[in-house]
Amino acid sequence: MKSYSFRLQKLLEMREKKEEQSKLEFKKAENEKRFEEEKLFKLKDNYSKYSNINLNDSVIEKKIRHNYLRSLNYCINETSENLDKKVDIVEKKREELKKCQIEKKTVEILKEKDKLAFEKEQKMIEQKLNDELALYAYMRNQN
Repeated sequence: MKSYSFRLQKLLEMREKKEEQSKLEFKKAENEKRFEEEKLFKLKDNYSKYSNINLNDSVIEKKIRHNYLRSLNYCINETSENLDKKVDIVEKKREELKKCQIEKKTVEILKEKDKLAFEKEQKMIEQKLNDELALYAYMRNQN
């Protein structure tokens, strides 16, 4: 009985590697997005913390606070834009990962079907051999 070998094994291995690479890229994009979300949260938290105007502050303190709040607002807007870009990148990476998973699964299904056909063929060969042996034994017993 011969052993099973899949003709497209190299293709399957390449697709598995491609899927793993895609998973890593997706994870990296997710981490970058999470980092931007945390950064935005901290900036908004600082803005809300320092946005309360104290009437007892001097003019210089008010001016410094105002400049700081403007700077925070600019950073919040910039970080929001970066976060939107990161979200788009994550979605693209997710679609790439889905595509890679589908491609790999397609080859895996082909492999499963091919292996089942091989096993069925081997069982038929074995059954044919058993039938022939039984026939020879019957013929010998008849003589």
